[in-house]
Amino acid sequence: MSTTAGNGQVILKLDGVHTFYGTIEALKGITLEVHEGEVVTLIGANGAGKSTTLRSINGLNTPREGSIVFQGKNITRRPPHEIVQMGISQSPEGRRLFPHMTVLENLEMGAFQRKDRSGIREDLDRVYGLFPRLAERKGQRGGTLSGGEQQMCAIGRALMARPKLLMLDEPSMGLAPIFVEKIFEIIGEINSQGTTILLVEQNALMALDAAQRGYVLETGKVALTDDAKRLRENEQVRKTYLGEE
Repeated sequence: MSTTAGNGQVILKLDGVHTFYGTIEALKGITLEVHEGEVVTLIGANGAGKSTTLRSINGLNTPREGSIVFQGKNITRRPPHEIVQMGISQSPEGRRLFPHMTVLENLEMGAFQRKDRSGIREDLDRVYGLFPRLAERKGQRGGTLSGGEQQMCAIGRALMARPKLLMLDEPSMGLAPIFVEKIFEIIGEINSQGTTILLVEQNALMALDAAQRGYVLETGKVALTDDAKRLRENEQVRKTYLGEE
């Protein structure tokens, strides 16, 4: 793995973020930070606010209070397309490919705001290097891929924006165990190539193995934060999230 907390600059900082769905307060003052070069994971039960945290960062849910700063710039109220341009991209929960488009077309959609043709070709080669399966399937429609292949395509599409921060929302959801291991191997590889990652993952054990640091979310608040190894050894975390007695 690459740098640990404290080595890199703070690339992302959330400070006292409150986000609502109508009258329901989903995030109740979330404060967290991600350093350059890290993998940071958010773990917690369903409804804890993990995906809402990502939606607050990527501009899909504007917080009512608090601030989100990315690379020293306040992005709290920026529209999603500007946030992508600034260097944050996401592989969404449920993958959300364009089912009637080919793998190649789906990947190209990730680069639709870019004009640097040669850079786009380089990134396409990088994605095919990480996911050789996608190179084999580039002419195939997204909707006909297996779940694991769709997940690869969704991560590949997010990488085509050449992000400084890659957000992954439930990358292992619904995948066969062999694909889960493969996806996490590739997450490690993407990070070692220099991309900072914020990971939301139901499989807490895999997430803590992949990350340097973690935040445990409970009902819209940060209940606990520590380095990933210590969180794995934390008795409460083991009982609640790792299914150990």
